[in-house]
Amino acid sequence: MPGKWAPLFYLAMNRHFYIILTLLLLMVGCGGNNNATKQDSATSDSTATDYAPGTRRMNRKITSIAQIQSPEQYYDYIDTFWDGFDFEADSLVIAYDTADICQAMADYVIAIDPQRADSLLRNLMHRAESSRPVLDYMANIAEIVLHDPNSPLRNDEYYIPILEVLVESPLLDEYDRMIPAYDLEMAYQNRIGHVANNFEYTLLNGRKREMHDIEVDYLIIMLNNPGCPMCRDITQQLTSSPMLNELTEQGRLVTLAIYPDGDLEAWRDYQPQMPKAWISGYDEGMILGRNRLYDLKAIPALYLLDREKRVLIKDGVNVAQIEYVISEQEIIR
Repeated sequence: MPGKWAPLFYLAMNRHFYIILTLLLLMVGCGGNNNATKQDSATSDSTATDYAPGTRRMNRKITSIAQIQSPEQYYDYIDTFWDGFDFEADSLVIAYDTADICQAMADYVIAIDPQRADSLLRNLMHRAESSRPVLDYMANIAEIVLHDPNSPLRNDEYYIPILEVLVESPLLDEYDRMIPAYDLEMAYQNRIGHVANNFEYTLLNGRKREMHDIEVDYLIIMLNNPGCPMCRDITQQLTSSPMLNELTEQGRLVTLAIYPDGDLEAWRDYQPQMPKAWISGYDEGMILGRNRLYDLKAIPALYLLDREKRVLIKDGVNVAQIEYVISEQEIIR
């Protein structure tokens, strides 16, 4: 790509540089028919009735953003991305290979400009309102890619416009709206750029403190369970980071590990294994979950806050992302 177009190309790509290598994890969760990869995606003249369930693939003019050579081609790629999907398929939408559409959604959310994400994703869901089966199908794809705890592309800011369309859709009744309405309420909590919800935590000695009272340039909150393998792995990554260790030694960064569940005996037994430089506490009364202050469906979860307790990273699991965001913050300080 010519040099002058590079900023446009990397506008979308750099945001997710740290997750591209793990995108295959998402495809495992999407499932789908492995035989569908043999289906010719160029057969756009065929109708939905020509496909067995799980074998239809989306027709795409450009299969990789790396093929784009100009701003005009980029905007055409984004604005016509979903034209190869049959929004009029109705109940025959089940012909689509879920893994293929998950991949398409992943490619789309990686490529779109964050400033346009709200309108683009909202428009996508309005197109899916052609019928209830298509709306349900596309909502399921969006949930897998943008909301599943195992997805490296999990992103509440992108999921919010999708949920807002669902809770307002005339195709859903009051009962159908309950789950997306709950998910939307949780997505509204601790949004990027907003002040994180304050909470009280209890230390091993029984003393109570409030999160907002921790005065440092950067605060990492780690919601964790004692002994969970992924918690141990992320703890090792955090304590092995030269950047994070240096900031901790300088008194500019604090890591606050919070146990949000009720087995205090297990939590107390695990305390000798917690890093000595961290603050380790538990949520007495399990208020974080009861009052819906934080989304606890995925543990561990990392939050990065700035000095004003504004959220820089929400519900993450990637230590490299924390290092990258702090580096960016240091540049603009």
